[in-house]
Amino acid sequence: MIKTILGVILIVAASVGATLFYSMRAVPAVNAETRPSVPVPLPGPIFVPLEPFTVTLRNESITRILYVAITLRVADEESRHLLGTYMPEVRNRVLLELSTQSPVAVQTPEGRTQLATNLTKVLEAPYVPQPRGPSISNVLFTAFVVQ
Repeated sequence: MIKTILGVILIVAASVGATLFYSMRAVPAVNAETRPSVPVPLPGPIFVPLEPFTVTLRNESITRILYVAITLRVADEESRHLLGTYMPEVRNRVLLELSTQSPVAVQTPEGRTQLATNLTKVLEAPYVPQPRGPSISNVLFTAFVVQ
């Protein structure tokens, strides 16, 4: 009888030990170093296209026509909504800024970069009665013609 009880205890202990051994090998310890890196999906860009603009540029000796299409890259949905809500004022600000440009300067890469910087500043200003303006990360020229 003692041999039978001892045999059962030995079998149970071997089963429990084998189960623990295989379960520990099957599920490795997860820590910061061994955790598989799952790429976190990045949010897509948010673009706000504006209808094209046509403006007359005047210099002391030159008169040119500027045709430009602009797309704004904004930081968040709130900025997109704000620009959509205030679109007439957005277009007015862009037209006023474009009309101050020199026809010679806007034809250079530096002039276009400066124009993009100026447009960002002008468009990020608050729209009354809003306490803050939209967050614009980039001004993209999708068409740019000076004639």
